[in-house]
Amino acid sequence: MLLIKNIGLLATPQGNTVRCGAEQGAIAKHADASVLIDNGTIVSIAENGELPEGSENAEVLDAGGALVTPGLVDAHTHLVFGGWRAHEVPLKIAGASYLDILNAGGGILNTLVNTRKDSEDELFERSMGFLEEEFNFGVTSIEVKSGYGLNKEAELKQLRVIRRLDKEAKQDVVSTFLGAHAIPDEFKGDPDGYIDYLIAEVLPVVVEEKLADFCDVFTESSVFNVEQSRRILLAAQKLGLPSKIHADEIDPLGGSELAGEIGAVSAEHLIATRDSGIEAMARSKTVACLLPQTSLYLGKPFARARDMVNAGVPVAIATDFNPGSCPSLNLQLSMNLGYLRYRLYPEEVLTAVTLNAACAIGMGEKVGSVEPGKQADLVVWNTNELPMLCYRMGSNQAKTVIKKGKIYETH
Repeated sequence: MLLIKNIGLLATPQGNTVRCGAEQGAIAKHADASVLIDNGTIVSIAENGELPEGSENAEVLDAGGALVTPGLVDAHTHLVFGGWRAHEVPLKIAGASYLDILNAGGGILNTLVNTRKDSEDELFERSMGFLEEEFNFGVTSIEVKSGYGLNKEAELKQLRVIRRLDKEAKQDVVSTFLGAHAIPDEFKGDPDGYIDYLIAEVLPVVVEEKLADFCDVFTESSVFNVEQSRRILLAAQKLGLPSKIHADEIDPLGGSELAGEIGAVSAEHLIATRDSGIEAMARSKTVACLLPQTSLYLGKPFARARDMVNAGVPVAIATDFNPGSCPSLNLQLSMNLGYLRYRLYPEEVLTAVTLNAACAIGMGEKVGSVEPGKQADLVVWNTNELPMLCYRMGSNQAKTVIKKGKIYETH
């Protein structure tokens, strides 16, 4: 057993389902608290200097009066890829847009070449390094998407790597099939043909080999329209894969409305979302998974997070780590931007990177809050107050990470 004692403030959302509206910021705050853990599971919580019953012989971790929260959850990453795209930054500085670069064979299509070339072992070793970096920032659960292979062989290779990461990394790793991330040269000018190919040739194998937990699609100008997106997501649903959708990143084509229509678990990016999209997500309780570092990196507007919370949309915040539009693994920076640019309060930001993020990747019953029966994933911070997590920028404030009851000091 493990006893974490002398916690100055234990701050956590509560429950197994999404928190939206006023509930997004309604977190529990336990002063002078302690947490008892047994066999990787939280057993009990005490506060006001009391110790949980049955903790007499437990191993002790003294939090030294620090803030403790649930382990962070990064609900949107693309961390299995080959190569980098630093050479595209001068093009962006000169005025080229994301879609300009993609249409010229760069962007996702550039990463495709390197990802197809690298072996499964090379991708795995590289990705393990990325996960270790995220873990040191306090990220104990993470979602990883495919989408840089764009043919059967390479997409399955990426997904196999993601499953290996789940078995061997410290984090719980959730897998999302994003074969519909761009249109490869083999189907240039024929997006419908590529969607047909994914539905007929790739999706059945992904499901048969249990390589993914979700199916995603990039609904955007020059990529896939709403009808094409609907087709692949509904085909995946029939095979048992819940839906995610890259929506409204650049143009409001109707992706967020589609997310509400088909009951997607999450809609992601949402920089250009209209009122109708916000209303649709609120009705379906689709998680708005927002990616503020991408807005920062691309010089784009920031998503309407405050409007979404006020409208009753559950909001999560993630990194979007990828080689093109967000080469950052620092979820703490996303928290800073959620505070400063989304205008969310620290309590709302905490829920966005814990419970709501966990629900966005199907893990709300297991992680995302510090409560009896939940997996023992926690972070001890180098501060004793919650606002400091959103206020400090550029420093890693995670001091100690507990994953399934095991203690790890950050470095």
